[in-house]
Amino acid sequence: MATKNRLMAAFSTLAIAAFLLAACAPGGVTVVETQIVERVVTQEVEVVVQAEAYTTPHPILSDIRVRKAIAFCSNRPEMIASVYTFVDDPNSLLMDTFIPSDHWAHAAGVEQYAFDPAQGAALLDEAGWTLAEGADVRQNAAGEALALHFTTTSAAFRQTWAAVFESNMADCGIQVVRLHAPASWWFGDTTGLSRRDFELGAFAWVGEADPGGETLYACDGIPLPSNGWSGQNYMGWCNEAASVAIRAANNTLDRDERIAQYAITQQEFAKDMPSLPLFNRVEVLATNKDLAGFAPAPGEPYATYNIHEWEIAGLDTIVLGYTQEPASLFTLVENAFVAVNAYITLGGYPVSSLNYDFQANMYVTQLPTLDNGGATLATVDVAEGTTVVDTSGAAVALASGVTVKDADGNDVAFSGGTVPMQQMTLNWELVPGITFSDGAPVTAADIDLATAINCSPDSGATDFTTCDRTASAVATDTSLVVTLVPGYTPPLYFTVGNGGCSGPCWYPAHRVLSDGRTLADVPASEWTTLPEIAESPIDTGAYMITEWVKGQSMTFEANPFFYLGAPKTPTIVIKFVADTNQAVAQLLTGQVDVLFGETLGAGAEVQTVRDAADAGEVAIYILPSATWEHIDFNLFTR
Repeated sequence: MATKNRLMAAFSTLAIAAFLLAACAPGGVTVVETQIVERVVTQEVEVVVQAEAYTTPHPILSDIRVRKAIAFCSNRPEMIASVYTFVDDPNSLLMDTFIPSDHWAHAAGVEQYAFDPAQGAALLDEAGWTLAEGADVRQNAAGEALALHFTTTSAAFRQTWAAVFESNMADCGIQVVRLHAPASWWFGDTTGLSRRDFELGAFAWVGEADPGGETLYACDGIPLPSNGWSGQNYMGWCNEAASVAIRAANNTLDRDERIAQYAITQQEFAKDMPSLPLFNRVEVLATNKDLAGFAPAPGEPYATYNIHEWEIAGLDTIVLGYTQEPASLFTLVENAFVAVNAYITLGGYPVSSLNYDFQANMYVTQLPTLDNGGATLATVDVAEGTTVVDTSGAAVALASGVTVKDADGNDVAFSGGTVPMQQMTLNWELVPGITFSDGAPVTAADIDLATAINCSPDSGATDFTTCDRTASAVATDTSLVVTLVPGYTPPLYFTVGNGGCSGPCWYPAHRVLSDGRTLADVPASEWTTLPEIAESPIDTGAYMITEWVKGQSMTFEANPFFYLGAPKTPTIVIKFVADTNQAVAQLLTGQVDVLFGETLGAGAEVQTVRDAADAGEVAIYILPSATWEHIDFNLFTR
């Protein structure tokens, strides 16, 4: 059940979708030149910038009227329909802010930009971009054409909807020159987005149960040469009210206050239009029409979270179709969707994020929150040398000059002695009767082993964010008490378990390996190559793996010691198929019972499944995914 990386995304801020090749690291802005050389007044905001690259206002996009006109001229339902012919209501996928409409942090009542080319044209006229009789492209008083370069990837999906966007702009007299660049350039470390080398730029973000957003929308998240191109605010958008609000939303534990602060940022974002949200991408899943208990939901990436409840009347086996085979079931280092989705069958899922919110799924009595008393905040006096989280979010040893937030929320530069800081403790209570599939009960030794292995640099893990911010994790056979380092109070504190896991996790310390050693005695450096870890792990979930025929299938049988009782279906088989076409064919002929989004995708095969579902032959689930397309406006030029 120790699947550290399967939920580590829950602790991150919004991140570029899994298919993106690179993203900028967050960081603050350091201004190296103090002379103010540009002062730009748009219709609604004043922007004061410093003298360096990308501080010259864009001659077209710095005008808020042009940005709003582009929004009004964009027929987003038509774009959606161009790529999702199988979606009945394209408007159901529309994004009006940077947070999905069914998310707890979504703000209602923000300024809207429904398709209205007449209003867009009026704004362009007002901005001085007029369309002469018989002309196709607008010009300003100097005779310059209203032309913009539009950059995105070469994926067929984006070429399709981008062609609609180009046509929409042409109808409003805006010339768009499309560049479909290789993803390696567009998302490279020193090219494309990371160097703000675009005018209009399209890509996707992935929304999560925690919206995050500081590096995207705060003023100090703007990548510039002077800060080493740190940050993900590629637009160069600096709205002080929005920046303060997004910081506040990510520095309070009060859900209501977070909602209020996110609302401010969304309102300012819609008002300034630095980026045009387009639509949620869809995730499509399909199943045997008689499958009961299957309940995918937006915000929860793994539909197997409740696999013990799945059943098909009259069948003792459910077959899942995968077009990819897991490289390993050691999900600490192998966190591909297919690996994690398969491992949940063995390990269970303590915390789920259905509909972008978190809840206890299994193994724990509740999420530890300040409201229910499972989490506590205490003021502690912190001395030099103690690991703390400073005001930048880094885990550091407290030393002279380190700036931290004191217990009253003030920024204080440490100068010796002690400083009072807040420290959080989480008490995870385990439900009784949790037992491994070999019959051994979970003990404190199993929990401690997961903490040690997951936080070891020798294990192959690459992310120690939570490990570095955990002061202690004290386990008993029935509980886990996690104490975070002073100054670390993340908004999703109630999901922090041991060893970077979301909730408590464990490994079977007692398991005897083929070479006679027990798992507890194996150094972390050997774990990735252990067959008992990579290919035949045991855990406490509803099933245990009994066979893995490489290239063909994996077989899971019911765990006779599962604490919730026998799963409703005795056997689960993961069958590896060559491609999406074959997977769909086998679904339609009854050879497989479940296909997930990573197999189905959103191409022409989905229409085949949709037609079969309409005929009552299969069941289809079309969900707005957390991934959403948008177009950034670069407000400044080199």
